[in-house]
Amino acid sequence: MAKIKALALFSGGLDSALAIKVVQEQGIEVIALNFVSHFFGGVNEKAEYMAKQLGIQLEYIHFEKRHMEVVKDPVYGRGKNMNPCIDCHSLMFRIAGELLEKYGASFLISGEVLGQRPMSQNPQALEKVKKLSGVGDLILRPLSGKLLPPSLAETEGWIQREGLLDINGRGRSRQMELMDHYGLVDYPSPGGGCLLTDPAYSIRLKTLEEDGLLDHEYADLFSLIKISRFFRFEKGRYLFVGRDQISNEKIDEIRRNREGSFYIYSFETPGPHMIAFGELTEEEKNFSRKLFSRYSKAKGKLQIKLNVSGKIEELDPISVEEIEKEMKKYQL
Repeated sequence: MAKIKALALFSGGLDSALAIKVVQEQGIEVIALNFVSHFFGGVNEKAEYMAKQLGIQLEYIHFEKRHMEVVKDPVYGRGKNMNPCIDCHSLMFRIAGELLEKYGASFLISGEVLGQRPMSQNPQALEKVKKLSGVGDLILRPLSGKLLPPSLAETEGWIQREGLLDINGRGRSRQMELMDHYGLVDYPSPGGGCLLTDPAYSIRLKTLEEDGLLDHEYADLFSLIKISRFFRFEKGRYLFVGRDQISNEKIDEIRRNREGSFYIYSFETPGPHMIAFGELTEEEKNFSRKLFSRYSKAKGKLQIKLNVSGKIEELDPISVEEIEKEMKKYQL
């Protein structure tokens, strides 16, 4: 008889790893699906290491376009920030359901815990996820399985209910004890992981939405508002200013792929790399030049040479006090 397989929604964190282990203990082979959107997921060392500890196959499922539609118009709305958690979980389960045949799997599991997130993991919300996803009782939530209605895996006899857990509430101490018991180590700290739950990021993303730019084709902006300083002049006219080497390199990558953009950096004076979105006015471009000087090693006090959209220019010392007043008008 062929071994029963399950597909798991897998972030690489505490709860999803423990859910897999609980199901493995009942002789089920688990394949982990790490969903990759513009706001979470993707290749990372800790997820890879956890998959290795669990001895499971790890697959990255790119669903950026489909997820973007959910972010834009969620059936069940958003949480405190830009996070459409019920719709998001539903979509991941829907896609996982579509992949069952491909991987020869029979049911789906996740690390959701009853009551851990009051708005998206209460009994009503979990039922909404089952209904909206279209996969219904194919979903097994092993960490709270004893507290929830039996899933298909239980009624079919693939999973024994007594082997499931009855975790409830926001605390993670029991999960941590179990991870220690199973010898699973080096997992990410509980919580976080999704940019849409971050208040500061959500304010910036909301600005893009108000300007009509909450769309898959503007994915570069979703990255830039995370890693760089963000200045908004008017609707659809922005300046992104690097914070460090990582953001400077990302700005350079975008600049190379986007012809005609206004950008600034300097070969001679260490400082941020900068790129604009939209057609800046001459006044906004001059502000950008001075802003480079303010953030650069020159600190506005020296004459410097700039590369401005491929042309070398000299910039005299600036009034730092004046530029800092202007910064307050534009920076998000």
